[in-house]
Amino acid sequence: MRFGRRLLLAAGLTLPLIAAGNASAKSAWTRPAGLAPDDSIALWPEGHLAVPAGLVESVVQRSDDPNASDRMLQGITRPRLDIFRPEKPNGAAVILAPGGGYRYVVVDKEGYELARWLRDRGVTVYVLFYRLPGDGWADRSNVPLADAQRAVRLVRSRAKAEGIDPARVAFGGFSAGGHVATSLLTRFDAKVYAPVDAADALSARPDTLAAFYPVVSMDPAIAHAVSREKLLGPAPDATRAALYSPERQVRADMPSLFLLHAEDDNVVKVENSLRLQGAARAVGVPCEAHYFAKGGHGFGLMKTAGLPVAAWPELLWNWLAARRIV
Repeated sequence: MRFGRRLLLAAGLTLPLIAAGNASAKSAWTRPAGLAPDDSIALWPEGHLAVPAGLVESVVQRSDDPNASDRMLQGITRPRLDIFRPEKPNGAAVILAPGGGYRYVVVDKEGYELARWLRDRGVTVYVLFYRLPGDGWADRSNVPLADAQRAVRLVRSRAKAEGIDPARVAFGGFSAGGHVATSLLTRFDAKVYAPVDAADALSARPDTLAAFYPVVSMDPAIAHAVSREKLLGPAPDATRAALYSPERQVRADMPSLFLLHAEDDNVVKVENSLRLQGAARAVGVPCEAHYFAKGGHGFGLMKTAGLPVAAWPELLWNWLAARRIV
């Protein structure tokens, strides 16, 4: 299912075809105030990436409810940051990596919704649309991490222009985006791409990091099978699986960590978070973890009504405040 220019514009997704869109299509659309991002920036210079042959971006709407959009972006050819700017920036920046099983990247539920919630509290928010490892990219297993590293560096390089403090940059990830995040947690300085400009001289280590019902381990006993296969291929050896299992790569200098998981998650087992929490504690890194009996998988902000897990955004906010991010 693919949409035309007008619907893509309304979605707030700045695909390459939009940039070349005609004026009549743009003038026919009135942007809903505050719903779409304020800007979008490419992670990499024009022409830098060798896009796999035949790869085409598309947006799929998974919701029939006009008041509850649930879009996903497939075949990402232009990794980018969609920016939500507050009226009065408080100096904090948060980069969000939505999930999607490394098959697609969710737009609303784990991206724009939390971005707007944080933006309304003064945070400058960047929603990361990262490359997907099963789409034919060279060095498939490292492309999500490369995009995450580049995102942190690019945000820091723009700190003065955006009114943010480069020492108050947090990173958060949901589900497979939680694997992007926790890979960054433990491998923020891994050499997974060659520097392309001055931004790459900056640190890719976030000042703190949150992972929400995250894919973490590549251990077949608890791994999310689809994410594992997309990232590593059908039969990775034990050494390779360990390298891409963040709970096996913890280090004392990694950022402090916030974890959120529902114990009844039947998609990504709660043991992913439990193992990472234990590993972080073993190396002396602060880790605040919240586990809820009910919530399932992929609850985001909108699927928590009537459940104790509905308190999670405030828990996150208080943790960010305690870490002096907000």
